[in-house]
Amino acid sequence: MATIFIKRVYEPYDEMDGCRILVDRLWPRGISKDAARLSYWFKEVAPSNELRKSFCHVPELFDEFRIKYLKELRTDDEKRELVRQILELAEKDRVTLLYGAKEPIYNHAQVLMEELRGQTLETKE
Repeated sequence: MATIFIKRVYEPYDEMDGCRILVDRLWPRGISKDAARLSYWFKEVAPSNELRKSFCHVPELFDEFRIKYLKELRTDDEKRELVRQILELAEKDRVTLLYGAKEPIYNHAQVLMEELRGQTLETKE
């Protein structure tokens, strides 16, 4: 599998992060662009504003959010292209997806990772 990891953008930079991609639609509060040390900001791969606002990081809404976000990732051409680009980057180097949410499990980066894993498996079959 491609080498892709997830990390909160507020965690310290590490050389082992490889290609650092912010996958949030909004810039994370309180962090400078220098401190973020991004390779890319793929804001359009994040959930739509409507979906993001309806979820509002409430764990009880995560299952519904997950289904709707996976649908966006699979049907929105721009999101599909960014997913493809992430997989392509991961074939060459380690990739770390960065997100700003406080919740480490119930967030969109986990769903994005699920989709990336699924696409990696599909291409190998």
